[in-house]
Amino acid sequence: MAVIEIKGLTKYYGKHRALNKVDLKVEEGEVYGFIGPNGAGKSTTLRIILGMLRKNVGEVQLMGQDPWKDAVQLHRRLAYVPGEVNLWPNLTGGEVIDLIGGLRGGFKEERREELIKIFKLDPAKKCSAYSTGNKQKVSLIAALVCDVELYIFDEPTLGLDPLMEGVFRKQVRELKKAGKTVLLSSHILSEVEALCDRVSIIREGEIIESGTFANLRHLTRTSITVDTLKPLKGLEELPGVHNITIEGTHAYFSVDAEKIDPLLKYLTKFGIQSLLSAPPTLEELFLRYYGEEYVSMAEED
Repeated sequence: MAVIEIKGLTKYYGKHRALNKVDLKVEEGEVYGFIGPNGAGKSTTLRIILGMLRKNVGEVQLMGQDPWKDAVQLHRRLAYVPGEVNLWPNLTGGEVIDLIGGLRGGFKEERREELIKIFKLDPAKKCSAYSTGNKQKVSLIAALVCDVELYIFDEPTLGLDPLMEGVFRKQVRELKKAGKTVLLSSHILSEVEALCDRVSIIREGEIIESGTFANLRHLTRTSITVDTLKPLKGLEELPGVHNITIEGTHAYFSVDAEKIDPLLKYLTKFGIQSLLSAPPTLEELFLRYYGEEYVSMAEED
């Protein structure tokens, strides 16, 4: 059963078209990645899914209901961590967790204490005294403390140190084991790659690719590092081979997926001593679609 189903979603801000005919389907029990640089349309899509923004065109179903008309009922069945966390400055972290958890129908005290401990949060401090990372922890705990059907995370590890990022990833894996559905929006590709079953890539308000990682890896190249008995020659003449670096009998290059088999046959002529192949990462996938635009975005982050 589809927990989230979007067909032809289009959204305008004045004359600016933020989303253009977006299709997205998230099945029950899966962790779904929604990736793209800042400004690509991720947060706008999520806000429409959550009933915070009204669509212009298209169909949006959330757990079988209309998120705009049925927002109150739906928000008791889901937990959401926004990309920008703003907390009540005069409340403590613990009070915020209790307030948000109560709005979602309550929670178990043992679960609250467990999450506070593993995220290393001081719940007695006022939110005005928290760092960005600690505010993020409050928001994550307030979401994870509730036993709901759907969890939506928009840039969930913003401000967290690597240790806390690992804690979050473990919690997502536990949610999946429990049969929960997770929609994870991020531009941290390693995070999405580590957690998600399927992924959609959005660019300038349009979904440009969707599928499993196995489906998407054909879009980029595999890196090859090889040592041979005899120096390699003629690589630059082979179709599908790119970015060649040769130092004596050691060579590094990339190859299109469909050209790997003939390449390996060619390499045997030079006596393979060792060979390492690395599948393409989502980082490389983004570089294919965004090029210098993505490099600039990564440097800003």
